Amino acid sequence: MAKRDYYETLGVSTGFSEGDLKKAYRRLAMKCHPDRNPGDAEAEAKFKELSEAYEVLSDPEKRAAYDRYGHEAFEGGMGGPGGGFHEGSASFSDIFGDVFGDIFGGAASGRGRSSAQRGSDLRYTLDLALEEAVFGVEKTIRVPRLTECDTCQASGAKPGSSPKTCQTCNGQGQVRMQQGFFAIQQTCPRCHGQGKVVTDPCGDCRGQGRKEETKTLSVKIPAGVDTGDRVRLTGEGEAGVSGGSAGDLYVQVNVKEHRIFTRDGKDLYCEVPISFTDAALGGELEVPTLNGRVKLKVPDGTQTGKLFRVRAKGVKPVRGGAQGDLLCRVMVETPVNLTSKQRELLEELHQTLNHKTHAPKREGWFDSVKSFFDEMKF
Repeated sequence: MAKRDYYETLGVSTGFSEGDLKKAYRRLAMKCHPDRNPGDAEAEAKFKELSEAYEVLSDPEKRAAYDRYGHEAFEGGMGGPGGGFHEGSASFSDIFGDVFGDIFGGAASGRGRSSAQRGSDLRYTLDLALEEAVFGVEKTIRVPRLTECDTCQASGAKPGSSPKTCQTCNGQGQVRMQQGFFAIQQTCPRCHGQGKVVTDPCGDCRGQGRKEETKTLSVKIPAGVDTGDRVRLTGEGEAGVSGGSAGDLYVQVNVKEHRIFTRDGKDLYCEVPISFTDAALGGELEVPTLNGRVKLKVPDGTQTGKLFRVRAKGVKPVRGGAQGDLLCRVMVETPVNLTSKQRELLEELHQTLNHKTHAPKREGWFDSVKSFFDEMKF
């Protein structure tokens, strides 16, 4: 009797993906598996046919030989495809174990998971002054966390005793549950996957193997960090469970507001108040930086809001690159609390000013307003 085409048997095309092949095989094999159809010779024969087709098409070398020679590739001593399949060698749950393994963490395949668990990562927010963030600093912090109990050596059992093998799962950490024709394994509800239970718990950690303590750590903050940057301290998070590695501690930087400077990336900004006369006559101002004072030349006729750039007085980025600048925005202050003499002098000055010559922006603005109203149609 001639054999059916393997592609036709599984219902896949020649350009199938590995996922398509597995999906087709599982769907068809589920219907005719001997465990689900006891005593049905036709279903058993169909299952063997499906398994033979899957074995060939899932193996790149066998598939290439089949595509070239067909079924003859495995006849006459050329190495039949059935070498890896034997009747009764695979149970229903074995074949479909990887399907449920994605849901139940690998339990359906009969292989229990390791009880060791990595400890949780922790985050600590560290407030820094702008100067500390720009130049770097070493800080001491106190972090509450779960650490291994040194009284019981993280076993959870009272000194002199030890955890006992769980009688529910016989130390496997998982139990088998039968639901119809499905056989599924899941985490043992008694030992929670550990395989052992503590019958005489440690008094310090109450059988948990870990206890809370506050640890003092030294943290080196590199120069140039900004709000949102993190420094990782490997292994300084919470202790693991059942021999698992400790988590990490992430120190997250928060740069506090500065009373003078505002930071934008690698540049610093500050506002510098100047008098009406300094703005009009020009002069030299002394402005602060994070590492000293510098002289700033202000030309005559300076308007409020004018930005002056002081090169290389900003921040050196933590990830490298050129140092930023300091940008000073001058703010012209209008004189207040004038004496009668000062008011008289200002009024005299006002009479001598020519708005077109001495206030070009003012005149330009009024010209724009006049044109705007002239063009409006009421």
